[in-house]
Amino acid sequence: MGIKTFRPLTPTLRFMTRLDFAELTKINGARPKPEKSLLRPIHRSGGRNNAGRVTMRFIGGGHKKRYRVIDFRRDKIGIPGKVNSIQYDPNRSVFIALIFYKDGEKRYMLAPLGLKAGDEVISSPEADIRPGNCLPIKNIPVGTQIHNLELSPKRGGQMVRTAGSFAQLLAKEGEWGQVKLPSGEVRLIPTECKATIGQLGNLDHENVAIGKAGRSRWMGWMPHNRGVSMNPVDHPHGGGEGKSKGGNHPSSPWGLPSKGYKTRQNKRTDRFIVKDRRAKA
Repeated sequence: MGIKTFRPLTPTLRFMTRLDFAELTKINGARPKPEKSLLRPIHRSGGRNNAGRVTMRFIGGGHKKRYRVIDFRRDKIGIPGKVNSIQYDPNRSVFIALIFYKDGEKRYMLAPLGLKAGDEVISSPEADIRPGNCLPIKNIPVGTQIHNLELSPKRGGQMVRTAGSFAQLLAKEGEWGQVKLPSGEVRLIPTECKATIGQLGNLDHENVAIGKAGRSRWMGWMPHNRGVSMNPVDHPHGGGEGKSKGGNHPSSPWGLPSKGYKTRQNKRTDRFIVKDRRAKA
């Protein structure tokens, strides 16, 4: 996978980059259409809740797209599947793989690095340690890179699902395994939980430069005006002469500190955290 740059025929092309999509499968020189049976419509809320009030600002517009149903549970135990194609998914940063199973069913899964059309994947406690195979943590060797990690058995993968990310299994003791997450946090996970082997693909996603405002609008991101450009009635940073925050610490429009303020309130799961992600190595 590489990054494509453009000749600066317009001012915005000077800065814009995009992926070359070399990892995606081509059939007869063209990328295959998504599997129709695995597509669902997406309702666009414009950042509004069921009462019609804006609860997420700066969301609206964007290109029309449909949701691809992803198999996060990997619950087809013992049934091998063949990778038909690696496809683009407009709803996530990582690419997806269309799997044709031996029993005739088709499913999408997240595509790990190195997986290509024609490869075989399986979800089984006895599966080989190869990218794309899914196993319980108790059967995965210590030190293995994993993704699509469950937090509780049979619930489906909830963590490590973005492009280029991976977790690492550090240790296993009794019914618990210690997993180092991409944030640096070390967390206890039940060994009955499943995970998929390998690092997720599309590593260059983080290196893409949007390059122009219009491209953000294609993605459904509306202009995000700064607090210092507002009036004092609208934002704590507003008012003053020039780019002045008026002596206020960085904060949200509602006065909540936005730098260094701990917002985690879930003490129930604190006991599962072995090492905090903010702790120094």
